[in-house]
Amino acid sequence: MADEEIEAGEGAKKNPVMTYILIGVGLVVTLAITILATMYFVGFFDPDSAERIEATVQQLEMDADEARQRAEDLAKGPDKETLDSPELTRFENTYMEIERPLVANIVNSRKVMQIKVAIMTHYDDRVVANMEKHEFAIRSEMLDVMRKIDDSRLSEPNFRTDLAEQLKLAVNSVLEKYEDFGGVEEVMFTEFVVQ
Repeated sequence: MADEEIEAGEGAKKNPVMTYILIGVGLVVTLAITILATMYFVGFFDPDSAERIEATVQQLEMDADEARQRAEDLAKGPDKETLDSPELTRFENTYMEIERPLVANIVNSRKVMQIKVAIMTHYDDRVVANMEKHEFAIRSEMLDVMRKIDDSRLSEPNFRTDLAEQLKLAVNSVLEKYEDFGGVEEVMFTEFVVQ
């Protein structure tokens, strides 16, 4: 009887060890199958996958270069040949005043700047029509430029010239975003008050 209990005790000890070994082997096999299946589905074993990835990267680079070139071309505006085309004929200067004044607080000051602006273009009435069409977006962009002005800049000798240039860039960026062509040549102040 004592011998049977000893054998039963040894058998009980072997079973848990064997169980842990079997569980460990099962986990390793499951992990290996999961890794191999993942590698298969992502194309690791596909001999053409590296070539497809390289072709995709090259296509993305070409698309980025084309987009960059287009952005540079749009920033330059139309060239001389385009201006001579019937589609974009150059006309006399055309002016348009934005009717409502633009008002913004001066940073780090109690002062307020109020301006009225007019734009000038050498192109046909489409630029003016685009200005009217996107007036709210243009006003918003111009106000964003104005709200960044602090009191120290007001005394700079070229402040108004620099501000006019920044406003022109802001207007053209909105028009280029929505109409693919800016066309505003100059921004002029028709009223300029800082109080």
